[in-house]
Amino acid sequence: MASANTSWSEENFSCPICLDVFSSPVSTPCGHNFCRTCINKFWDEQVQCKCPICNKMFDTRPDPQVNIFVSEMADLFRTTVRVKELPCFEPGEVLCDVCTGTQLKAVKSCLMCFTSYCQTHLEPHQRVASLKKHRLVEPMDRLEDRMCRKHDRLLELFCQTEQECVCLFCTEGDHRSHPVVPLKEEYEVKTALLGKIEAEVQQMIQERKRKIKEIKDIVEFSKKDADGVIAHGGQVFTALMSRVEKCRDDFNQTVKERLKTREKQAEDLIKELEQEIGDLTNRSSEVKPLSHTKDHLHFLQAFRSLKDPPPTRDWTTVEVRPPSSAGTLMRSLDQLEETLNMEMKKLGDNAELKRVQQYEVDVTLDPDTAHPMLILSEDGKQVHYGGVLKALPDNPKRCTGYTCVLTRQSFSSGRFYFEVQVKDKTAWGLGVVRESIDRSGGTMWTPETGYWTLQYYKDVLVFRDNPSARLPLRAELQKVGVFVDYDEGLVSFYDVEARVHIYSATGCAFTKPLYPILYPWYHEGGRNSTPLIISPVNQKD
Repeated sequence: MASANTSWSEENFSCPICLDVFSSPVSTPCGHNFCRTCINKFWDEQVQCKCPICNKMFDTRPDPQVNIFVSEMADLFRTTVRVKELPCFEPGEVLCDVCTGTQLKAVKSCLMCFTSYCQTHLEPHQRVASLKKHRLVEPMDRLEDRMCRKHDRLLELFCQTEQECVCLFCTEGDHRSHPVVPLKEEYEVKTALLGKIEAEVQQMIQERKRKIKEIKDIVEFSKKDADGVIAHGGQVFTALMSRVEKCRDDFNQTVKERLKTREKQAEDLIKELEQEIGDLTNRSSEVKPLSHTKDHLHFLQAFRSLKDPPPTRDWTTVEVRPPSSAGTLMRSLDQLEETLNMEMKKLGDNAELKRVQQYEVDVTLDPDTAHPMLILSEDGKQVHYGGVLKALPDNPKRCTGYTCVLTRQSFSSGRFYFEVQVKDKTAWGLGVVRESIDRSGGTMWTPETGYWTLQYYKDVLVFRDNPSARLPLRAELQKVGVFVDYDEGLVSFYDVEARVHIYSATGCAFTKPLYPILYPWYHEGGRNSTPLIISPVNQKD
């Protein structure tokens, strides 16, 4: 076969339909050549078959045969002509659907053909009369999805009632009474909404990340706390074992001393018995010869000269019993049990206090709530009774019935803990109250009226209730810890220095914000002038 004429252009070997180099070219009865796939697809869309070039009509659909010459020349052209360099495309650009191999950038899309064309393949739509009637738009991808399936029109509008894309014909039918807007307008609305949703999602993500950090922090704290508890527990158990060993040693020593006492008593009795035996033996040696004499005179004279018998004890009343250790053992065990109970309670209270201290909150006193006779420190951490009624503006938040003050901070959920120094005071009160309490002093301080408070007066410690619960005083209180679990309805008080639990109010119905409250009481002749002080938590090992 002769070599290909490389001066021929690609148009000499291009299909008039796809405008690309022939692929399996076939000839129609009128002599024109097309790709087999292109001409069959073209005739599939026609009512009566005709030639796309000359418009010759065929009574029956032709069965085009392969044009061997054109096929060989097209193959030769592909192998001998260098493929031109093609430009690169930006992401999102629409490519020509007709190009084979590397696709060119589309310049128009046909809403009738559902095809996007590059400038070369668009040429039939600009030349062929029947194709000129097709509606061309700016390049679009997924053209089938952009067309109304009912009216075969471009989806250009958005129905706000049905929340779906519609064409212009739809607004004259099923969507006649529905509000519709251009797609761009709804796109801008939905984009703004999407931005809001994205912001909310990001916020939720951040909240969950913070929750993860919180959980991890709690786990880390729990690990450190467990190490501390184990170390402290080791000290306690060592002390307990030492106590048990001392109790054992004391018991053994007591038993040995009692045995030693019994042995000494027995030795003294034996010595006394042996002494009496010796005396009685001597008496027997004096009496025995006389008992054998037959001389009446000599017997009577000798009997009168006998010495008085030595004094002896009535040994029938003397009893030596083995020492009993049962009572000693029971007393030792009772003492050990008491010691163990005290140590275990101390361990439990200490662990409990350490647990609640982690919920420390920073609270300051609110001057707007302070009784006019109270004086607050500048930092809002101390309060004492001033003795002078200050002229202050009316404020519905102010406590006027009792000389007390609330904090600025309130709590409506979760857990919180704070400590108040009460050292050197002869009377005081503290705890938490509902925001809605009667601040004019017209009600008793009970949980029913919104008060959960501990009070100390005349060496009596009570939790105010109806009736109040009187509590034991082990020693003079110096600092009181207050813990609240809002969700569990729990208020607990602790002796911080002794690290023991004082009292807990359970089953509390919290539905409104809670405020810490301090009640420094009156001067009582200057004996109670020391302030109540909100103190930072200092956890002890």
